[in-house]
Amino acid sequence: MQKSPLALSQIFEPIRADLEAVDREFVRHVQSQVEVIPAIGKYIQGSGGKRIRPAVLIMAARLSGYTGDRAVLHAAVIEFIHSATLVHDDIIDESELRRGRMAVHSRWGNDITVLLGDYLYIKSMAMALTHDTLELVRVLCDATLHMIEGELFQLTKNFDAAITEDEHFEIIRRKTAYLFGGASQIGGMLGPTTTEQQEALRDYGFNLGVAFQLVDDLLDFTGDAAAVGKPLGADLREGKMTLPLIHLVANGSERGDAIVRDIMANRNATPEQWSELMGLLKESRSIEYAERRAVDFAERAKKALATFPPSAERDALEALPDYVLQRDR
Repeated sequence: MQKSPLALSQIFEPIRADLEAVDREFVRHVQSQVEVIPAIGKYIQGSGGKRIRPAVLIMAARLSGYTGDRAVLHAAVIEFIHSATLVHDDIIDESELRRGRMAVHSRWGNDITVLLGDYLYIKSMAMALTHDTLELVRVLCDATLHMIEGELFQLTKNFDAAITEDEHFEIIRRKTAYLFGGASQIGGMLGPTTTEQQEALRDYGFNLGVAFQLVDDLLDFTGDAAAVGKPLGADLREGKMTLPLIHLVANGSERGDAIVRDIMANRNATPEQWSELMGLLKESRSIEYAERRAVDFAERAKKALATFPPSAERDALEALPDYVLQRDR
């Protein structure tokens, strides 16, 4: 993959103050007399997330000529929705770790965590409804519904070694891409933009989201466990077929299919199995295939910005897909 010329800190530097304001807004809105809510909110906020979705919204708003404070509010709303998804996903996946730390449910229990996720979802919509139009709230609701549908669809496909590439991409679109697209679109809706420009920003975020998830899937094979924050191969042990494995099986690797099914059945991979599977993925160029698909979606994201004139804001948004392709966590 092409090396990214900019680190994430460089890309986000022009909006650093806004992202700090998003963090403050998150803390302000998670306050409650029920002490466990702000305690978990603080724990989530300190988990080391990259804040890419809020940053996309803020940068899209700036690209669209918006300079008010509603971008920070809506970026916080996006972060609430994303956080709700993460805490629910970790329960469903029975993931003990999130970014190298105990997952929320591992520390507070499933019952509290389920309700905390519900609280974050409802709070996000209440924040948006208090300050903005139904049109913007509708975009948020649509993205959230797609995410829930994606999670439900994935659950029906877990431990299914015969899942197709099209089915896998449908899960990615719903679980990840629609929220990226919604964040970018809302940024555009805040400014004096045309319908064409708002759709272009939606397409930018959508394709960025697909690339982001494909790279996330690849890190399960190519990343460093300490950097990723979870053991390598975790997706497969949780019954999730990702694009490299789908490509391997679809191209007729009987041995690969047998190893995949055995790992999913036992929910564990021996070092020997993992080493053999990595060798098969290399021979079939399945990891290279997934990397090419990620690059394709990243390029689509950048091309979507062509409807906007050159600017520092457009440069920052164009640099983000390159960062996503190179990220190691």
